[in-house]
Amino acid sequence: MKKEPLETVLKRIGLKLTELRKKKGYTSYETFASEHGVPRMQYWRMENGKINVTMKSLLRLLTIHKITVQDFFNQLPKPPKNNR
Repeated sequence: MKKEPLETVLKRIGLKLTELRKKKGYTSYETFASEHGVPRMQYWRMENGKINVTMKSLLRLLTIHKITVQDFFNQLPKPPKNNR
């Protein structure tokens, strides 16, 4: 089994956060961040896989979305096939 690059994992986490936000009815990351007291640029970076998400930040977001850590990671999009 090949080790997945951190950048790929962060992008997958971001895609899942985006999906959860949209599922809650938020089309704008800015509105979501503002309404939930999350710094707007930090949240944008998380959704776009630009920063290493801390457990504290992730747990806060998962609480907002009412999803467990286990369910979140089980539901991450699959890594790309050409992953090296």
